[in-house]
Amino acid sequence: MSAPQSICLLRTSAIGDVTHVVPLVRTLQQAWPQTSLTWIVGKLERKLVGDLPGVEFVTFDKGAGWAGMRAVKEALRGQQFDALLQMQVALRSNLLSLGIHAKRRVGYDHARAKDLHGLVINERIPARTGEHVLEAIGSFCEPLGLKQTDVRWDIPIADEDHAWAAEQLPGDQPTLLVSPTSSHALRNWQPQRYAAVMDHAATHDWRVVLIGGPSPGERGMADAVLAACHHQPIDLTGKDTLKKLMAMFCRAQLLLTPDSGPMHMANTVGMKVLGLHAASNPARSGPYSDRRWCVDKYDAASRKYFGKPASEILWGSKIERPGVMDLIEIGEVIERFEAAAEAMGYRTGSR
Repeated sequence: MSAPQSICLLRTSAIGDVTHVVPLVRTLQQAWPQTSLTWIVGKLERKLVGDLPGVEFVTFDKGAGWAGMRAVKEALRGQQFDALLQMQVALRSNLLSLGIHAKRRVGYDHARAKDLHGLVINERIPARTGEHVLEAIGSFCEPLGLKQTDVRWDIPIADEDHAWAAEQLPGDQPTLLVSPTSSHALRNWQPQRYAAVMDHAATHDWRVVLIGGPSPGERGMADAVLAACHHQPIDLTGKDTLKKLMAMFCRAQLLLTPDSGPMHMANTVGMKVLGLHAASNPARSGPYSDRRWCVDKYDAASRKYFGKPASEILWGSKIERPGVMDLIEIGEVIERFEAAAEAMGYRTGSR
């Protein structure tokens, strides 16, 4: 098919999902370099991807309610797109899409559609199951006649952000970054368990750094982890930005985290991720490029809470139940830490 003149992408949140859109942007740009791309993105998320070259960004401030929606509609006044890629099924996003004028409105297949999604689209992506979220988002180019075959991010990071990261993490000591908090509290591991793994790394000459955002919840988790540590880590909680965090991911060796935005940010720069999965399926929402270092107790969680193996429950089901993350034992995480360290050529002395 001929190249469309303009495409609007609607994916406002969250951080991890926004990183999954970037390879789709790269696919569209490579195939149709003259096509104008407009991306409606969240206020926070724009701070991560808003400097992607060749893309016009429109910010949606979801905290502003109806006024935020009107602002997006006003920003797009008079524009008619050849295609809208409606990659978010939440009711708010479906309503937001009504202010976007597009001939073709591509959305999710019936199984993944909800909250009146089918009423705001006129085409659907192929119906598939067993896909990673990145692959599902990548398939939005298929109704347009393309296929995402390469996955590339290259999210810009400024020199000053790299310089800041070098100041925080000088030298070449192996570094474990720990981002302990997910946006979903039931995906979080217990603070004392994080501390036990951090102490283990510290006793084997790893630099251990605690990271996180400035929110009260993240600060509270960080304080609980610090209180349980015998070897005090460097605490950078609330001291970075998304771009500075990306720069740290370029310098450090391993990230310990539950299913969270930082997990996917780290993956975009090729950092090894020790992901903690029980409430969510790493095959669907784990670090896309390499899940070898993750602890996967999703099947055990499915058997405990649903009475059946994960292969028999709906793909993408969340098992966000109180205590589900306690299925992940400290020893299992230490084993994955040591396996990753060994793969990178660092001896921990206990393998």
